[in-house]
Amino acid sequence: MVRTRIAPSPTGDPHVGTAYVALFNYAWAKKNGGQFILRIEDTDRERSSRASEQMIFESLRWLGLSWDEGPDVGGPHAPYRQSERTAIYQQHVEELIERGAAYPCFCTKERLDALREEQRRAKAPVMGYDRHCRRIPKAEAQARRRAGEPHVVRLAMPTEGVTKVRDYLRGELEFDNTLIDDQVLLKSDGFPTYHLANVVDDHLMGVTHVIRAEEWISSLPKHAQLYRAFGWEEPVFCHLPLLRNADRSKISKRKNPTSLNFYRRAGFLPEALLNYLALMGWTMPDGREEFTLSEFVEAFTLDRIVLGGPVFDLTKLTWLNGKYIRSLSPEELLSRLRADLLGDDYLLKVLPLVRERIDKLEDFIAYASFFFVGEVSYGPEVLPKLVMKKPTPAEAAAVLEDLLEEELDPLLEWTKDNLEAGLRRFAEARGLRAGDFFMAVRVAVTGRTATPPLFETMEVLGKETCRRRLRHAIGVLKSAVTTKGA
Repeated sequence: MVRTRIAPSPTGDPHVGTAYVALFNYAWAKKNGGQFILRIEDTDRERSSRASEQMIFESLRWLGLSWDEGPDVGGPHAPYRQSERTAIYQQHVEELIERGAAYPCFCTKERLDALREEQRRAKAPVMGYDRHCRRIPKAEAQARRRAGEPHVVRLAMPTEGVTKVRDYLRGELEFDNTLIDDQVLLKSDGFPTYHLANVVDDHLMGVTHVIRAEEWISSLPKHAQLYRAFGWEEPVFCHLPLLRNADRSKISKRKNPTSLNFYRRAGFLPEALLNYLALMGWTMPDGREEFTLSEFVEAFTLDRIVLGGPVFDLTKLTWLNGKYIRSLSPEELLSRLRADLLGDDYLLKVLPLVRERIDKLEDFIAYASFFFVGEVSYGPEVLPKLVMKKPTPAEAAAVLEDLLEEELDPLLEWTKDNLEAGLRRFAEARGLRAGDFFMAVRVAVTGRTATPPLFETMEVLGKETCRRRLRHAIGVLKSAVTTKGA
């Protein structure tokens, strides 16, 4: 039976790239009457969160990509969170050490830092671990482990020759073993790295096809060596082309919206987004550009995946989404609006903030309009507030960029209390006058100087809308610099 999986890390907003890879895994499993697995790779204990995990569940379900096995639905290979499988990984690491395919490494952070600096100064052709601890006799290494000396466990890669691995789309690939580091498999805290957990879980969960982004091709020789060290049959590897920005760089939030939350909040229809993502790496046999998920599954074959760097074009996606919207009946369109943008849940968050500020029901439309639009405009009466008394608009833009990068982008629990704490912390660290700074943020996210309380307003608007508008404000400020210079 064909078994595929998607294995996102819950370390931030659910990414459009996750949906892209999930779509192809889902389609291949369903095409072949197989099973699609959702596994959560949460071994990064500092950055992983259940809030992010929940957003992954909600986003994939919104898209209609349901899974047969996973943390929330169970299955015969539970648990499906890697943080709950540490004993399994530790057991398999011991097998590798016993077979001589892995070894404990006792090098301290200070030694590793010094090694990297020495290699940098010498302009070494190969940067990486020097296999110092690989030369420790096995009995001595085991004695040091029993004594409790801190250590990691590394993969003992071949030191010569090549590792050959077949990729479904690219044929046989060769990797020079002399250029490949001895990868850490188990960290000093007992948690696995991605490489170990990925291979062990894929094998134990019976994954037959590993369909993932091409950025993992560089890890392929390490994963192949792990399969071979364990004596396991390798799955079919199929690496999808990366989604790219217009400049051919990997898609990033600085140049394209990458959060699935953005697309849902902005009113993109899930069927339109799936249709567009399918076009990023695949073509219908009859050349059609518009098709349903079921039609995609029915026609899908791996050999029609197109290599190259598909450019994620928000303008084309918006055009396609418009076509889907116009295909809806008025009743269906009303249902979609009520589901999100004009849903009771959202309206009941907005109304407490505006009812003390309106005298007639019709006033609601004008006063609360910024809660329901995408971008806002900055007229000449509010633009000076956006600059926040900085010497130049460019400096004001830099402040807002740093605010996004340092405080807002990493914030998963988007509450008024967390927003207030983060903005106050940022203002204090930068020596900004709170009144001027808060007013600039207020103008950026609402287009107005008079609104309901800032932090409550930002909470209701949501993370994606606030980030989108702040980036728009940054663009306006930078444009003002360009215009002035011209």
